[in-house]
Amino acid sequence: MARVNDKAAMHTSTEGHEVPAESLGSEGPNGGDILVQVMKDAGVDVAFGVISIHNLPLVQAVDRELRFVPMRHEAAVINAADAYARTTGRIGVALTSTGTGAGNAAGSMLEALTAGSRVLHVTGNVNANLIGEHTGAYHEVPRQLAMLQAVSQHAMRIETARQARAVLTDAVRLLDTAPHGPVSVDWPIDLQYTADPDAQNKVDEREPAVRTGAQRDVERAAKVLREAKRPLIWAGGGARRVGPPLTVLAEVWGAGVLTGTNGRGSVPEDHPLVIGNFASDEAVAQLIAEADCLLTIGSHLRPSETRNGDLPLPATHVQIDLDADALGRNFPVTVGVQADATVAVPALVEALGEIAIDPDWTGRVAEAAASARKNLKGAIGAYAPICDALRKRLPRHSPIVRDVTIPGSSWGNRLLAVHDATDNVFAAGGGIGQGLAMAVGAAVARPEVPVLAMVGDGGLAVHLGELAVLAGEKPHVVLVVFNDGGYGVLRNMQAAAGDPRHGVDLATPDFGRLARAFGLRHTLVGDPEAFDKALKKALKKPRPSVIEVDVLALDPAPAAMVPPVEVP
Repeated sequence: MARVNDKAAMHTSTEGHEVPAESLGSEGPNGGDILVQVMKDAGVDVAFGVISIHNLPLVQAVDRELRFVPMRHEAAVINAADAYARTTGRIGVALTSTGTGAGNAAGSMLEALTAGSRVLHVTGNVNANLIGEHTGAYHEVPRQLAMLQAVSQHAMRIETARQARAVLTDAVRLLDTAPHGPVSVDWPIDLQYTADPDAQNKVDEREPAVRTGAQRDVERAAKVLREAKRPLIWAGGGARRVGPPLTVLAEVWGAGVLTGTNGRGSVPEDHPLVIGNFASDEAVAQLIAEADCLLTIGSHLRPSETRNGDLPLPATHVQIDLDADALGRNFPVTVGVQADATVAVPALVEALGEIAIDPDWTGRVAEAAASARKNLKGAIGAYAPICDALRKRLPRHSPIVRDVTIPGSSWGNRLLAVHDATDNVFAAGGGIGQGLAMAVGAAVARPEVPVLAMVGDGGLAVHLGELAVLAGEKPHVVLVVFNDGGYGVLRNMQAAAGDPRHGVDLATPDFGRLARAFGLRHTLVGDPEAFDKALKKALKKPRPSVIEVDVLALDPAPAAMVPPVEVP
């Protein structure tokens, strides 16, 4: 059988024992060197991945020239790259294998797609001439590219060795073009080995397109905003990259700032105009009913954030969104502006001119925000001082990662203040078990500060293997495991419906022994005071640690969280 570093070679497989291991090497520059250069050009110096015979040259080049972080599961690879992208504003690079490896990544790709995260997912494939031939090649799967297209913003295949740099560069350009989302590149293994960096097709040098919006729409929107006396802003995921101009707009216009979960931190949450992710609170709903104008920025006003669409929003509604179909889809609009918010918001600030709002309005905004926070604190029992301890002890700009768990959903997504959009990392698509890998990605991205990871025992069980990454890479992650012995929110739903428990009580490991098996520091706590002491200790030294909270021991116990799910 021919060697894989022969330009005309067929790809060898681990099933072919007659091929000596040394024949799996590559001589000279190859596609891995091209990937490294594309990453450098994009300002990225790390990739997350699972090594495989179908991505070996890529991993070897990254590990040699940059940094490769070996995750244990392909879904975790995407989660880590996703969090890296969210917490840096740069591109997160993920390397997976063909077939089952690419399939394992699909669920987390949906998370990145939902969050609008800039993940470059490079996955291997069988030899180019075998794709679609159904010969039974090792790791061959039908319709891999179609699967990637279903879970990605864009997906493409490198079809010749000379295309590699052009395709990867085009992928980066698409990642830099709003609306953002993950881009997948399917790269056959033979073309990874045979791609010569010095024999590449010409690269398209076009800059990413930016939709600025029609000037007349901006002027119409500014006119409507000037007439408002009691204004509100609703910042969604599309507002994450706006930065300081959004705070300036809120201050100039005198508007209270509501957010969806993905828009948190777009304006620092300790700003006096920020209400935050509390639209469904009674006091805030009353404030919304009093408002006479709403400016929605990059939010689709999802049913989960608007009482299933029944939240009474102001009749005067200006909406900024890149997606023309999103304008007015869930709530009617007075003026729709199809534009990138990073351009439209500064344009609105410039066009707004003089305004004269109700002099009592900012006081009403602060009052409603304070009432919402007080109400939630009163409902979460011993979680309230735990939340206070986290915000007091964490550095101002520590990334706050929340998996799908009761503390994350009930107060982590609302009460635990976020001061910048890049610090806000959570499971936007609602999939459980992604928090640990996201925390790894955030910690690799931001090594100068500790990273908080809020997970449940059920979510952590999904990817226990990533504890090995914590042990191996040693990032400063404070992993807080809220252990209630199962799926607490579903248990609450069954209890509220008067149903017996089914499928919600789980066998849970001894997390102390498990952490010690990985060489990780572990502390078990059952009250807020012990939690505060453990947190203080965990933050002192820049290394990973596990704090396990015995939820059933907390006193006072938090109110049972039952999400407002409509059951037919």
